[in-house]
Amino acid sequence: MTVLVVHGIGNHQGPRTRHQAAERLADIWRPALAAGYHDAGLGHLPVPDLWVAYYANRLLPGEAQGASDIASLTEDEAAIAWAWAVAAGVPRPAEAQGLATVPLRQALDWLARRNGKLAVQLARAAVTFAREVHRYFSNPVARAASREAVADEMRRHAPTVLIAHSLGSVVAYEALHAYPDLRVECFLTLGSPLGLAGGVFERLEPAPEYGLGSRPTGADTWVDLADVGDLVAVPRHLGDRFPVDRHEDCRIGSLDFHTLTSYLSCGLIAAAVAPYAETPARGTMDRAVVEDGRA
Repeated sequence: MTVLVVHGIGNHQGPRTRHQAAERLADIWRPALAAGYHDAGLGHLPVPDLWVAYYANRLLPGEAQGASDIASLTEDEAAIAWAWAVAAGVPRPAEAQGLATVPLRQALDWLARRNGKLAVQLARAAVTFAREVHRYFSNPVARAASREAVADEMRRHAPTVLIAHSLGSVVAYEALHAYPDLRVECFLTLGSPLGLAGGVFERLEPAPEYGLGSRPTGADTWVDLADVGDLVAVPRHLGDRFPVDRHEDCRIGSLDFHTLTSYLSCGLIAAAVAPYAETPARGTMDRAVVEDGRA
């Protein structure tokens, strides 16, 4: 069985090539998935091959991660950060006062105290999330290139399970819709912001209808998992807005609340992946044809 991972925010790998960056991330996440198998009591089973679809170089070509200070956000990026903060529980200011008159830093500090997070850590996550989400939705070329990067790796590896984390769940969701030839037995979203109103949900392609997003036809099963304290995964239950087959809450740590390493180390993720080892990987024959064609 092969697992393909679509990374989330904050994974730009600088000057590395796409393949070097993907392999570096895979080297980090393979041991994490193995740890998840042990956590689930599945250490006797072989851990699936894990590969990474790297798109950050297409989303942020030639750029570093960028400044992490809230003051560095543009007006449009700050609007996304506000949408996320309100969805995460920050009280919405009175209409007459308006969001612009309440410092975003103040709102994030309140959110950090309420949820037992470090203010600096939460602010960094908010800035990175807002900047990369804005870039994805505001730049059609970067958006299409990111989806194409996922599609290329799906065709190359023919995964049985597609794990999509954070913003990567948005890229993977749109890629599955954009390329009808892509097929996967299990679409596993982790810490997903797909349902975020005001920042993500209304901007998806295809556009939601009557308040509901559509199911990618190429996914046989859609499983969604989110840490109960993951403030990026808001709203936490995607089933309220998407036809997911199953949602489960997990606990990956109060401080390390959104990283993919922590998610993959959780036994619930391994338990969701392991059943698909019993069936042959979809697309094995197609993968052989493609590889022969490249030889």
